[in-house]
Amino acid sequence: MNNTTITEADRKKARICLDCPVCRHARKKQRGIAYWFVKNVERGFCPNCKAYEKVYGRKAHEPVSPADR
Repeated sequence: MNNTTITEADRKKARICLDCPVCRHARKKQRGIAYWFVKNVERGFCPNCKAYEKVYGRKAHEPVSPADR
């Protein structure tokens, strides 16, 4: 069982990542400079991308499912 608790702050940061134009483009297109940037660079620096991974259980560059919206 996963012992990490998801706080309301994590949910707010994950929502910011969902609305981020760079991350949104990377999730939608799955190619290009935005995809490469989110996949290789942003995950290490952006607290919103880290929260997205924690809340939704997938990387910030992976496609979003309709249930996440």
